[in-house]
Amino acid sequence: MDPIPVWLWIVGAGVALFLILPTLVVIPSSFSTTSAFKFPPEGFTLRWYTNFFTNPIWLTSLGNSFLVAVSAAALATIVGTAAAVGLNRMTGRAASFLRTLLMVSMVTPSIVIAVAVYISFLKWHLTGSLPGYVLAHAALGVPFVLVAVTSALGGFDPQLLRAAASLGASPIRSFLTVTMPLISRGILSGAVFAFATSFDEVVIALFLRSPTFQTLPVQMYNSVTFELDPTISAASSLIVVAVTVLFLVPQLMGNRKKTD
Repeated sequence: MDPIPVWLWIVGAGVALFLILPTLVVIPSSFSTTSAFKFPPEGFTLRWYTNFFTNPIWLTSLGNSFLVAVSAAALATIVGTAAAVGLNRMTGRAASFLRTLLMVSMVTPSIVIAVAVYISFLKWHLTGSLPGYVLAHAALGVPFVLVAVTSALGGFDPQLLRAAASLGASPIRSFLTVTMPLISRGILSGAVFAFATSFDEVVIALFLRSPTFQTLPVQMYNSVTFELDPTISAASSLIVVAVTVLFLVPQLMGNRKKTD
């Protein structure tokens, strides 16, 4: 393998630094003793983390976000996996059209989707409700699952399904015992992306929020807009750590399979 050029290392390091720079400001600020956002931080305290885990408003918002993200990721994983498997067996313009249609929400501006969702859900009485959040966030997660599972199906040998059918396995049993284990990494990656997309989503959540149900990103938005509460830096740090760990899970599982 040819050695990586020095200039490519420099460009990669610059891009990595640009991406993690906000994190290098937010996480140290969450330990500051001052009651205002200040960098570099002064002193060291866990006051803002204590406030986050003892304030019922923050805890309720965190619980709502977790509930919505888990439900939306589960729904998006089921729909996205079924769509990827179905489209993998289709050819021609119909398959291309359906794949493009399912990917529309990935390239459409969030504000456009939020307005469309708000108008539709207002008519169906879904605004401010858990089913409304789950349906809207699942629609955002389906394209990520579709991409991940389609990529996993690219290395799948269809001869295995014919072999399973010749042994008497039904299509559902073939999928559960042959297809699904072989594409499990793609399904898991898609589910992780769908969960992170829902957990971090704020534009649609602002349109769907109600006085009795709001997610953590909406609470963080309120914390910045209506009051100056450094607890938001602790919340941001916790989200960064949680999402980082979440994205490392598929990578670690993939490396473990390679070593096995």
